[in-house]
Parts: sequence; C-alpha cells; structure tokens
Amino acid sequence: MSTSKSGPSQRPLVAEAFAASRSGYAGVGVLSLVINLLMLTGPMFMLQIYDRVLASHSVPTLVIIASFAAILYLFFALLEGIRARGLSRISQEIDARLSRTAFLANLRVPLRMGNSGKNVDPIRDLETMRQFWGGQGPAALFDIPWMPIYLGLVFVLHFWLGMLALAGAIIILTLVLANELMSRAPSKELASQNAQRSNTRTGARRNAEVVRALGMSATLTNKWDEANTRFYEAQTKAGDRASLFATGIKAFRFLLGSAVLAVGAWLAIRQEVSPGVMIAASIITSRALSPVEQAVGQWRTFIAARQARARLDKTLDGFDESAPETELPLPSKNLNVQQVATAPPGARAVTLGGINFALNAGDGLGVIGPSGSGKTSLVRALVGVWPILRGSVRLDGAELNQWSEDRLGTAVGYLPQDVELFDGTIAENISRFAPGRDDENVLKAAQLANVHDLVTSLPDGYDTQVGEGGTLLSAGQRQRIGLARALYNTPFLIVLDEPNSNLDSEGEAALTRAIKLMRDAGSIVIVVAHRPSAISAVDLLLVVKDGQQAAFGPKEEVLPKISAPAGAPASAKKPAAAAPAGSLSVVPHA
Repeated sequence: MSTSKSGPSQRPLVAEAFAASRSGYAGVGVLSLVINLLMLTGPMFMLQIYDRVLASHSVPTLVIIASFAAILYLFFALLEGIRARGLSRISQEIDARLSRTAFLANLRVPLRMGNSGKNVDPIRDLETMRQFWGGQGPAALFDIPWMPIYLGLVFVLHFWLGMLALAGAIIILTLVLANELMSRAPSKELASQNAQRSNTRTGARRNAEVVRALGMSATLTNKWDEANTRFYEAQTKAGDRASLFATGIKAFRFLLGSAVLAVGAWLAIRQEVSPGVMIAASIITSRALSPVEQAVGQWRTFIAARQARARLDKTLDGFDESAPETELPLPSKNLNVQQVATAPPGARAVTLGGINFALNAGDGLGVIGPSGSGKTSLVRALVGVWPILRGSVRLDGAELNQWSEDRLGTAVGYLPQDVELFDGTIAENISRFAPGRDDENVLKAAQLANVHDLVTSLPDGYDTQVGEGGTLLSAGQRQRIGLARALYNTPFLIVLDEPNSNLDSEGEAALTRAIKLMRDAGSIVIVVAHRPSAISAVDLLLVVKDGQQAAFGPKEEVLPKISAPAGAPASAKKPAAAAPAGSLSVVPHA
C-alpha cells in the first residue's frame, strides 16, 4: 500500500482519511436525526399524561400511550447502540487507513527531526484520535446542532419559556467558550509532560544493563519521580479546570430546568399554559442542553484529539513513501560521492563537508580519522539515513531517491556501530525479515560472518529467538549476526562501521575473508576502521579530519603519510608494510 502524496494543492493525509469515511459519518448523521426525534418521546408522553389521561381518567388511554412510548424507547435504545457501534467502526477504519503511514512516519521521525523529534510519536497521536472518535464525544457533537430545534419547540409551547431556555443556552455556550480558551494551555502542557514521562521510562528500560552496572537506579528513579510529579501537576491542573466547568454547567442546567418549571407553574396559574406544557418545556430544555454538558465532559479528550491531529498533520506534511513511477535496475557498477555535506537530522550546522571520491565495483575503501572527525557521519549519509545538504551520492549515476527505499535496501548492506537486532529468530534477523527468505543465502551470509557454528550450537539453531534488541546474545554475537545481515544476498554497496570492535582474532580473520569475497563478487565495500586489521582487505583509504576530507587514494600511498611522525621528511616516511602493528592508534575510534 503506498501513501498518497501531500502537497500545497492536495488534501493532507489525515483529512483524506476522514474524507474517505464521509459516507459513514453521513449514516451516523441520519441515525442522530432519528435519535433526536425519538428524544421527544419523553416530553410528549408527559404532555399526554397531564393533559389527556389525568383529565379523562381513562385507563385504556394510559395503557395505549404507555405502550407506544415503550416501543419508541426500545427503538431509541436500538439506534443509540447502532450509532455507538458505527462510530467505533469508523474510528477503526480511520486508524487502519493511517496506521501504516503513522508507523512509517514513526520510523522517519529520528531521521528527519533528530533530537527535536524525541517527543513526536505519530502512533500515539493516532491512538489518541481513535479513542476520541470511537467514544461518546462525537455523539455529543452530532446532537449539539439539534439545540436550536429544541429551543424552537420551547418557543412554540410559550414565548417566555422559550426566552428563558434561550438565555440559559447562551450562558452555557459562554461557559463552553471560556472552557475552551482556558483549557488549551493546560492540555498542551499535560501532553508534553506525558511525552517526557514516557521518554524517561523507555530510555531507562532500554539501557537497563548500564543502569544496573553503573549504579544509576536511584538517580534515574529520582528522575522518574520528578517527571511523574510534573505530569501529575499538569494532569491535576487540566483536570481541575475541566471539572470546574463541567460541574458548573451541570449545576446550571439543573437550575435552568427548575427555573423553567417555576416559570411554567406561574404561567399555568395564569392559565396561559397547561400543566403538561410546563413539564414538557422543562424536559425539552434539559434535552436541548444535555449534549453541551456531555461535550464539556469529553472536552479534555476532545482537545487532546485535536492537538494530536495537529501534530499528526505536521508530522505527515510532505511525507511521501510512494515508489518512483519508473524503477531503475539495481546498481552494479559504481559509487560516486560528489562534494557531499551532511549533518544530523534536524541540525543546521554542517558536521561533515567536502567529501569527494568515486569507487567501482570490487573496490574496497577504508575510512580512518580521529575521534569525532565525521567518519560515522559519512557512512550514514552514504546509506541515506542522514540528509545530504549539499552535493550528491550516486549509484550508477543515479541519486538514491530514484529508487524506492525497500528496493534500494536490497542492494545495500549496513552494519552500524551499535548493532540492534529485532525480536525474532536469528534467521529472520539475518534475512531482514524478508517474507520469502532464501535459507541458502541465510546460511551463506552466516558462514561469511563466521557465525554459522555458533548458531548451530544453539538448541534451536537458526530458529533461536534473540529477544528484544538481541539481549539474549553477547555483543560479539550480535555484531556477527549484524554482519551476516549486512552481507545477506550479496548487496552491491556494503558499509561497515567499526565491524571488528567486538570481534576476536578468529572473527577478524573471518571479516577480512568476507570483505575479500564480497569484493570478488563485485560488491563495493566501505569499512570505517579503528584497528589496522579492518583495512587489510581494502585497497583504498579515505582520511577524514575535522569534518573534512584530508586524503584519498591507494592504501599504500595514503597509509605511510598518516603513519609518519608530523614534520618528518618524505624520505623518512616508512612504507605501509614497515608500519608497526598499532600504527593506526593515532586515529582512534569515532
């Protein structure tokens, strides 16, 4: 399923999802029409009881009227239940139309907004909207337009009763407007504190090992207490504000009902209305204002849903996951990096610039440089997870956005510094959860990454569950499985960021062998290096320093230059073969 494009002249995705449910809401509107007509059963019944049954003392008339009223009430209950079920189904349909897009947007938020998007959660916003639209709030909104009709009926019964009901309605609507204006800020603060509270909880759980090992439990618990306190303060403030208006409106509605009875009694004494009219006017007035009271009771959820929709509209603005209309063949020839500049998502300052090199199929490139020089920034830009602010990254002459993300991903192998596995089996993780995975390629990738023997030694072999984040495996095991995932299906561009940081000598030898085999198969392999062994299987070196490209060329030409002491004459520079084993220690891990 591809998402629709959203542009200046096109409807936003959320509005489009609601528009697709227009027929459902039209049906709810028709049901609301009949329901509100049936709401007149009570006042009409009382009118008949007081003005006809009591006047005639006719028991058969009472039985007929009561039976007819009972049938209408049963019909009302049936339609009310159908309306509630209909609203629930509509909200689920809207959620279903947007859930895929919201999930994809949730994946893109860190890549588009960086740290500024830590409180942005499209899935949570969609859930907030679904809960409101599937609850009682929309029913009250559908009933509110009937208020003028009910007030008109009261005017028909008597002018002064109508004026009293109208004055009461104006006062209640004024209170509703005040509630709206005074609830915005507390509701927004509540949403913000709830997001921060959630971040504190998930962050602590995600780093449970570090928290336990470094004795940070008490500190983080105190931080949780502070976040909780701020959340409860915001919740209390928002709740108090909402309950103040809700109870005020409820009390005023009761007062207004009694006032209508009192005025009706005065008019009945003057023989301007009958007792039945007095009772009917009180019931109709109460019914006219009941949806307003219900809406105020749902006001917090209404504001939360409205704010969630505004955030979701903003998050999905310009969001486009549709594939290009013309799919290019997968790259197989070269990689061309032209004056690339990049920065973390959401940041304005360039952290890496001036990167310019070209590689052909079968080339191997080692990327080295001091800590913080921009090596990891480069590889993130190469695989498309960081934005390219200037310049371009081209595969076979085409920029990365000329392929759909999923299709290009099959031609890219990426091993980040911090390897994260997904909850599932080892085979599923290696195959990237492909629905029709090739088990032969899974075994081949595992053997290349030197993890096959380890996997087969486990009780369930390749069907072993790794747990959330791969926590059931060691760091070295996770790294080797991550390497196998990067090598799965022999991708054309393989980017490895510190691939040997958790490997032993046997693992490093397997890594060197894997890089050679991938290059022999026609893959371009780029390795961010910390240890010299990591670049033993590459033929080119790129030196990055202070966010700029410092050198690029054949390894045997570049390595002696960076290994020689500063200021040494050219004749004193040693060849790469004579460099000591730890010569790359001058360019520590980024």
